[in-house]
Amino acid sequence: MTRWGMVIDLDKCTACQACSVACKTENNVPFGTQEQWAQERAPAWQRVLGVVESVNGKMQAHFYPRPCMHCENPPCVLVCPVQATYKDEEGIVQQDYQRCIGCRYCMAACPYGVRVFNWKRPSVEETHANYLNPAPLTRPRPVGVVEKCTFCVQRIQRAKAKAVAEERSLRDGDIVTACQQTCPASAIYFGDLEDSNSQVSQLARSRRAFRLLEELGTRPQVYYLSEG
Repeated sequence: MTRWGMVIDLDKCTACQACSVACKTENNVPFGTQEQWAQERAPAWQRVLGVVESVNGKMQAHFYPRPCMHCENPPCVLVCPVQATYKDEEGIVQQDYQRCIGCRYCMAACPYGVRVFNWKRPSVEETHANYLNPAPLTRPRPVGVVEKCTFCVQRIQRAKAKAVAEERSLRDGDIVTACQQTCPASAIYFGDLEDSNSQVSQLARSRRAFRLLEELGTRPQVYYLSEG
């Protein structure tokens, strides 16, 4: 049994936003204008959340790269009236764009704010078509759909196909997500949490590991390593 998960080392993260840009490029997420960002209508599957707190009278800033948490108990799945969002057998919370009706119940249920509503149909000129990544699914937007991080599922499927062609099983490190590949500080790790020998599984069991809003019982599959 496979359960994909991610570990992000906050001690290494510099909040450079490279992961956000890589995610947009890999998954054909449109870049929003300044006005759209001001209206909170600019899609971004992965954002770096900044938190400022006072410690002993001194202000300290902390940064949390925030992809979809792919919870073991995802509240978004429970509220979708058309079952457009579901959890697959490998622990990834999927989004079926063909079924999505844009009601945004899942966005309201998600405590992490990682889902975005893409209401605008893109107009891509023929000369610019080659800039788009053909691997991710095309998202229809007649009235808008909800989108989110998929753990680069297209890369997972590609690695699986390569392993089958080479007549071997998947190895730890065969799958590298776009954000992980681009991170200049190597702060992001991805792999099988059920494999006790995988790097991501060992890091998730370390003393520094924690998950966001664990008290809610959603059991995210994205772990963070505390600073210091």
